[in-house]
Amino acid sequence: MEKRTLGKSGLVVSALGLGCMGMSDFYSGRDDEESAKTLHLALDLGVVFLDTADMYGCGKNEELVGRFIQGRRDEVVLATKFGNTFDEKIGKRLGVSGRPEYVRSACEASLRRLGVDHIDLYYQHRVDPNVPIEETVGAMSDLVREGKVRYLGMSEAGPATIRRAYAVHPIAALQTEYSLWSRDVEDEILPLCRELGIGFVPYSPLGRGFLTGQIKRFEDLAEDDFRRHSPRFQGDNFRKNLELVDRIKSIAVEKDCTASQLALAWLLAQGEDIVPIPGTKRRSYLEENVGASAVKLSKSDLDRIEEAAPKGVAAGQRYPEASMKMLNL
Repeated sequence: MEKRTLGKSGLVVSALGLGCMGMSDFYSGRDDEESAKTLHLALDLGVVFLDTADMYGCGKNEELVGRFIQGRRDEVVLATKFGNTFDEKIGKRLGVSGRPEYVRSACEASLRRLGVDHIDLYYQHRVDPNVPIEETVGAMSDLVREGKVRYLGMSEAGPATIRRAYAVHPIAALQTEYSLWSRDVEDEILPLCRELGIGFVPYSPLGRGFLTGQIKRFEDLAEDDFRRHSPRFQGDNFRKNLELVDRIKSIAVEKDCTASQLALAWLLAQGEDIVPIPGTKRRSYLEENVGASAVKLSKSDLDRIEEAAPKGVAAGQRYPEASMKMLNL
């Protein structure tokens, strides 16, 4: 697996990471045994950049990843996130906090669940609009000085907030949704990251599975699958987005690859500072995703993909309205 450096931070990671969220939360079905095998295979294939968060499964995902990396910690670049508060006992999300005292307590809890003495990349998962970002990042930088965290990151932050945060402490990476159907970051966010030397980590690079072409009907989603509440998976939006996927699949067939591989190869071709983290809990999908690194796209290929999936082509918002209000702050 190719290596990439996140911006000018010096943090070297695999060109593709592994999003671990779905192993414990949001998507229907949980199989810790298969997830553990997938994690082991990821490292064997050179996918060493593992991404989790304290809110995934209300701590359960960090515990799962923590159990797995015992004995292989030195092979892993470990990223986790804080900021979405939750009640671990009842498994319920409560809100958002960027208070300095919460930053410290959240980090200590993550270290305990992960069973490690330091976190390689520590993100603020969502910006707290009620706490100055300088206070939040100031507390995060204290963790770096204490050796509990190596590098700092942000997620779904707006341009002004990113600049203010960077003035307090260097930001190694910004994690925000980016894919063939979520390209709004190209307007301001991605150029700003490149100006400041911040690496960019796209989450949901396969459109929460939609861009794989495997989801053909709304009914394919289990009753407890959170995507049933996503505007892009509903009604006319679903049908219009299927047309986008069909265009991507047509190009993929010509390139002798899958739609997933084409979508990931497109992201990898957007710049050496781009490190997608497709999530999966199955070994077969992991191997398919890793295969994207072998897909080479010419200028002509990229032009055709641009024509098939221009910016703003996806029908529907990324999240329900309440969640959209927490983005780009």
